[in-house]
Amino acid sequence: MRVDIDQTDCRIIELLQDDGRMPNTMIAKKLGVSEATVRSRLNRLVKEEYIQIVAVSNPIKLGFEIVGILKINVDVKKIEHVSEELSKIKQIWYVVHATGACDIYAEFNAKSIDELNRVISHKIHKIDGITATETSLILNYVKRRYDWKTSID
Repeated sequence: MRVDIDQTDCRIIELLQDDGRMPNTMIAKKLGVSEATVRSRLNRLVKEEYIQIVAVSNPIKLGFEIVGILKINVDVKKIEHVSEELSKIKQIWYVVHATGACDIYAEFNAKSIDELNRVISHKIHKIDGITATETSLILNYVKRRYDWKTSID
């Protein structure tokens, strides 16, 4: 595993996990470095895709009645094609390759069961390379945190 970040980068990430709106000047003060250092490190962390600075919403509270996980098995020779096609579907916001019972996991949001049915039958099941799918609906978020520690020790 290649890691090109140091403890200062990790502390910047941890502070932003606690408060994603924390100003660079406040981060600099907490870490005892200059604001320019924080700004340049943040730019690098974002550019090199170590972090993404976004607002994380609760889809259920925003009116998405149907939120869930697709477990997808594919012809391994077509996994890249399937992943690309899944990524084009607006209701799917997360796609990963995985080990275990399924080849791909994808998370989705839909406004209704009808919308989900249309996405599954008219889009997902038409993707060449998918051999089987299983859909699980999320009933309630019990723990949904993004503030896990980034220590490189």
